[in-house]
Amino acid sequence: MSDYIISLQGVTKEFDTKNGKVVALNDINLDIERGDSYGIIGLSGAGKSTLVRTINLLEQPTDGRVVFDGKTLTGIGSRDLNIQRRKISMIFQQFNLLMQRDAIGNICFPMEIAGVPKAQARAKAEELLKVVDLEDRAHSFPSQLSGGQKQRVAIARALASDPEVILCDEATSALDPKTTRSILRLLRQINEERGITLVVITHEMNVIKQLCNKVAVIENGEIVERGDVQEIFAKPKTRAARKLFFPDSEERETPEGRTATRNRLRLAFNEKTAYKPIISNMILETGAPVNLLYANMDALLDEQKGQMVICLSDDHDAAERQKAFLIREGVDFTEIPEESDYYDYPLNGFSEEVSE
Repeated sequence: MSDYIISLQGVTKEFDTKNGKVVALNDINLDIERGDSYGIIGLSGAGKSTLVRTINLLEQPTDGRVVFDGKTLTGIGSRDLNIQRRKISMIFQQFNLLMQRDAIGNICFPMEIAGVPKAQARAKAEELLKVVDLEDRAHSFPSQLSGGQKQRVAIARALASDPEVILCDEATSALDPKTTRSILRLLRQINEERGITLVVITHEMNVIKQLCNKVAVIENGEIVERGDVQEIFAKPKTRAARKLFFPDSEERETPEGRTATRNRLRLAFNEKTAYKPIISNMILETGAPVNLLYANMDALLDEQKGQMVICLSDDHDAAERQKAFLIREGVDFTEIPEESDYYDYPLNGFSEEVSE
């Protein structure tokens, strides 16, 4: 049995329009392991929704292969494809509930299609309502439910077919922040307790940070970066990833009204260093000032992470002492080349050949 539940191999998708061919996906290669909560993030029009629809072949690729659980889905007959699709559920931004059915009726619907006996389907639907904490709304119709409750019904419906994978296409975009957090906690619980693989399509980095262990960044129909969320948070390699992870970290003005461009560092704090008074101690030890240009703390799953952009002392020897202090304290940092835009500077790590 392969470790990869989903494997996209050279997947390309073209659409014919009145203005000619549009390439929505270009040579996508992506492997998702069993049990992952895998985020695919990109701005509007990047191709992420087309990508997720190729996984269950709601969109047939123009080229390439889609492999699910070791079986190639591209090219198989509709009967075999429908059998495999039962193992891949999907939840949507707009819930897609049947308005003429109550909550329990919506959950029963996919089981009815699969031929599950009515009594068995109803009993299972009642159990799933408990899972999503909606057993008291079993007979409420969608028009009587809040957005968060509708999404919980949709999640229960997705679980009804005992899927191995749930595809989440912008599943929280229509919800307020508090409701979003509760839905993300529920999805994370389902991932961890049931071992169901999640593929999360979103343009919101907070969704990735709260739910996913891995992420792929898509831009103009291509995967430009992929890896563990924590690794990309610490050292994003591409401009697209930096803009998504740190959207408000553009150049800051110094108190003198000019943009600081010299001796800039980007610091990345991990669980061990996030709560230490690093900057205060550095100033006290080195006797040299620091200009704080940008700072942010984030929770990646349950771990606190932080990043900061600072401007060191203009004095060369003092700046070297400051760098040496950061290395000794275990703070990962990268120098930002002079005159470089924040998003464009390389993130290759900092050499530890620093004079003490």
